[in-house]
Amino acid sequence: MVKKKPIQFSLIYRDMWQSSGKYVPRVDQLTKIAPVIIDMGCFARVETNGGAFEQVNLLYGENPNKAVREWTKPFNEVGIQTHMLERALNGIRMFPVPADVRQLMFKVKNAQGTNISRSFCGLNDHRNLELSVKYAKEAGMISQASLCITHSKIHTVDYFMDVVDKVVEYGCDEICLKDMAGIGRPATLGKLTAAIKKKYPHILVQYHGHSGPGFSVASMLEVARAGADIVDVAMEPLSWGMVHPDVITIRDMLLDDGFDVPDINMNAYMEARAMTQSFMDDFLGYWINPKNRFTSSLMIQSGLPGGMMGSLMADLKGVHDSINFSLKSSGKPELTEDELLIKLFNEVEYVWPRLGYPPLVTPYSQYVKNIALLNLMQMAKGEERYSMMDDNSWNMVLGKAGKLPGPLAPEIIELAKKQGREFYDGVPQDAYPDVLDKYRKEMKENGWETGEDDEELLEFAMHEDQYRDYKSGAAKQRFEADLEKMKAQKSTTKTTVAVDTKTAPNRDSYNKDEVGQNTAMVAYLLYTLNTEKKVNEYKPKSIDVWNSIGFWRSDQKINLTIDDNSIEVPAKQGADDTWEFRIGKDTLSARLEYLDKGEVDFKLGDDSFFAQISQGDGENAKVSINGGDFQMFRNDLLDTELSAGGGDDSLAAGNHIASPIPGKVFKINVKEGKKIKKGDIVVVIDAMKMENNITSKRNAVVKKILVKLNEMVEVNTALVELEEEEKKEKKKK
Repeated sequence: MVKKKPIQFSLIYRDMWQSSGKYVPRVDQLTKIAPVIIDMGCFARVETNGGAFEQVNLLYGENPNKAVREWTKPFNEVGIQTHMLERALNGIRMFPVPADVRQLMFKVKNAQGTNISRSFCGLNDHRNLELSVKYAKEAGMISQASLCITHSKIHTVDYFMDVVDKVVEYGCDEICLKDMAGIGRPATLGKLTAAIKKKYPHILVQYHGHSGPGFSVASMLEVARAGADIVDVAMEPLSWGMVHPDVITIRDMLLDDGFDVPDINMNAYMEARAMTQSFMDDFLGYWINPKNRFTSSLMIQSGLPGGMMGSLMADLKGVHDSINFSLKSSGKPELTEDELLIKLFNEVEYVWPRLGYPPLVTPYSQYVKNIALLNLMQMAKGEERYSMMDDNSWNMVLGKAGKLPGPLAPEIIELAKKQGREFYDGVPQDAYPDVLDKYRKEMKENGWETGEDDEELLEFAMHEDQYRDYKSGAAKQRFEADLEKMKAQKSTTKTTVAVDTKTAPNRDSYNKDEVGQNTAMVAYLLYTLNTEKKVNEYKPKSIDVWNSIGFWRSDQKINLTIDDNSIEVPAKQGADDTWEFRIGKDTLSARLEYLDKGEVDFKLGDDSFFAQISQGDGENAKVSINGGDFQMFRNDLLDTELSAGGGDDSLAAGNHIASPIPGKVFKINVKEGKKIKKGDIVVVIDAMKMENNITSKRNAVVKKILVKLNEMVEVNTALVELEEEEKKEKKKK
């Protein structure tokens, strides 16, 4: 058989982790596996960084610059090229980056050992790619411009070739077919590859396709036959599913078709596979949703990329209860998680063409998904579609992020005009002035080094909030607390599973002395944190936002009100049903012993206690313990009997603005005692990687702000208490 042209493999090890879970291995783990990957002998390239790589290192509380330098070094030494992923206008974050920060990024990454910049614009707007090509080449990197592959009536071969013509004109060295959702049809991808190679034979073509919908193996064969030079692959135990096919399958398929492909050192492959599994067992596996390992043709319908399925499933969990709460309140049947997933896919399919067919890749896939998800939430409450859209999504719609591939639906244009929003047709980068001098000045004032090649300056300017948490130590503390909690949850059986079969303990030896409110608060927290919400039962579910929402996670803090005093109680779960609560200056360590409807037994220090939980006054629960009764409530509980209460001052009566989603309080735009109008943005919640505006539904006066900046809130948490303007005027008199 006559050998066909050689074809090379690129290992997308970084993407494997971020698509399947939430984090990537630590730098010591990466440097440990690098020599083994090299020994496999089959990779010409390894994608090492970019995307969210630096950001998740900051979230560990570790230095991302050290990680990039040490991770790329062994590959550089043996001549294996390393490449990064960057989002053009958005750099390596989720929103636009000023030009001076973008330019510095390429200089830093080249100095750190990254050879190739894979640049993509999520809208395929060549204007956003122009500076990426320019800055990459100025820095000494290979510029690889990417086409964000999607499938629609407007995403034709001619459409993509128009983008190719422009980026080649700008001077790019390579073209990547970035099939981020794996929904590119094999035949069309083959035609596109052939068109590029025919018109620009000197341009290297690399194919990147996820496995989610099941097209990727056929697509790799088609693009290889059409002249592609490199294909991206993964390896077990994280290949397939929402990432790439395994290198063994692709190698054997191409070998059978007559291609000249490299051999694989199977001993090294098995060692790398075992090491990857050890990283999962160490801590990474705690954040991997098993469903992300599945291939599903349902993803063809929505077109959502595999790389965001981890966060999508987490987001669904975060809002599932809120949607069901609204449905049940209006007499409609509740949804299972799978039913909600199908509804979300259907809603994405509905809104996507109406939003101008943006390619579903980061961050625009998140924007479209968030719009669809918030539509479902709002419609469940009887609100209109698009009644809750974040500013980043609006920027996409208005043209501030680039030109949309297709036309907007008339109802979107009308909504923009109704809200007084203006469309933008200029070059997107022009709207974002340079900022490096500002960050450099602050670093000097803080006594922070700008780092080798100004790499620390880059991280601060690129990921400001995460960098501050990294420098303060808060990020590492959060991560370690999260990890401890995840391990505890994996190693213990949920109390609620066993309560119906357990026998109540003998309480004769329990402490019977009068207790203070701190002990009663511990009883109430243990009860509510360890029971499930059931209809008309005091088993409210604690929504675990700290495990479920994007990258924004913090220590669990519970706002508890007792005797009209609001107290913030940090809570941390340990192993074997142990909990630690900080109430004021006291740290109380408790162990849950028994749980049943309305009953909780626990140990506090050396003493055992029994408490009963029942309906209290108004919105309160009553905690009865050792002859004393204590009234208290948690604002975050969805159970209306424990949280919303009744009467004119209830949430249902409209005197509170509640968060429709779990997340972090990013901005508070109002002040107590001040008037607000219908439609005013009251609070901004950072959730699902977006800034979500929570608005007032009526004219009112802000009576009380119930949350603080950076506070984590759950679904239905009251953010602001309102009162009528008339009431305010009467009080003045």
